[in-house]
Amino acid sequence: MSKPTPQRSALIAGGGIAGVAAGLALARAGWSVSVHERAASFEEVGAGLQISPNAARVLDWLGVLDALAPTAFRPERAELRDGLSGAPVYAAPLGVAAEQRWGAPYLHIHRADLLAVLLAAARTAGVTLRTSDAVARYVNTPEAVHVTMADGRLEYADLCLGADGLRSSVRTALNGSEQPAFTQQTAWRALVPRAALPEGLVAPNATVWAGPGRHVVTYYLRGGALVNLVAVEERPDWTEEDWSLEGDPERLRAAFTGWHPAVTGLLAAVERAHVWGLFLRPEQVRWAEGRVALVGDAAHAMLPFMAQGAAMALEDVTELIRALQGAPDIPSALLAYERARWPRVARVQARSRANAKLFHKRTALGRLSAWTPIRLVSRFAPGLAAGQLDWLYGQDPTAGLAPLRQGT
Repeated sequence: MSKPTPQRSALIAGGGIAGVAAGLALARAGWSVSVHERAASFEEVGAGLQISPNAARVLDWLGVLDALAPTAFRPERAELRDGLSGAPVYAAPLGVAAEQRWGAPYLHIHRADLLAVLLAAARTAGVTLRTSDAVARYVNTPEAVHVTMADGRLEYADLCLGADGLRSSVRTALNGSEQPAFTQQTAWRALVPRAALPEGLVAPNATVWAGPGRHVVTYYLRGGALVNLVAVEERPDWTEEDWSLEGDPERLRAAFTGWHPAVTGLLAAVERAHVWGLFLRPEQVRWAEGRVALVGDAAHAMLPFMAQGAAMALEDVTELIRALQGAPDIPSALLAYERARWPRVARVQARSRANAKLFHKRTALGRLSAWTPIRLVSRFAPGLAAGQLDWLYGQDPTAGLAPLRQGT
């Protein structure tokens, strides 16, 4: 009789979507997992997430997609509109059409709802969840990674993942000190009850309202009970150390004076808003070394203009599991994971940067020249327009992976 294989262990820094999803996947793949969150509780800052079909496939593989159904919202279309006139620039059907074309739904989900579902599944799978517990540094050895926590405690694991976001301590230990660079853009976010708005003011779509130096994104959450608003403006004067602050709704409304009534009407109903600076770190850095690797924003923070931050973090999880199942040892697996993920993530990052320029054309002539080709393709060749996202939405990150066991 052969000896049973010793259970491998993973320590994950960061209890957001990336960290908890990775912990859930590893636990269901047979690992002993602990997730360590530096904050006093597991909670997501922010509100809405757009879960495109590539990400929905991962949630289905993790066994949590059905649990999100009661609170998810399925938009009818994705659209780009002129924020001043309201004129349509681009439109692509979602809803049933998204499932038919890309094989999975396109959903709007509240961040807190997604994290709650992931946490419940992780607990059921046996993941140890710890709060007020941050990673300070680590030491790689051939046998294990030695992780020193912020309180001085020493932990040992076969694998350490940094899922601790833009200001990741694991990334710093891996790559050295780097200061996030302000992109000269800030983003406001707010939630408005649908009942507080005139009927029909906000369409049941994922809508980008674009204009000079700024844009607004609107979509529904929680079955249509809430409208999620994200408003981005170019602003060179961000000096706050905190990444997110309580904002003045009047300042937000003033930034979009003269815009289409659908935008100004929604902004008029905003009672509370937060504003944060958009920061990025160098993209070409190491994601893996020995038994340590980065996932999610710790590896590849990106501008939110493709709505793919959470999706790319979820895709990381599938590639990590694939690499761990296929490589002879953990260090080799983590290097394979980095090599496999880098080209796709870099492409999404590049498209996100390009969208910032596309959305923020400052002159009427600039908008006309940039948007007219898009408008013509969208109107006369809608299939071709939707096909521009096949490379992103149509990819199945779970292809070739065995189903994960459910429960403990």
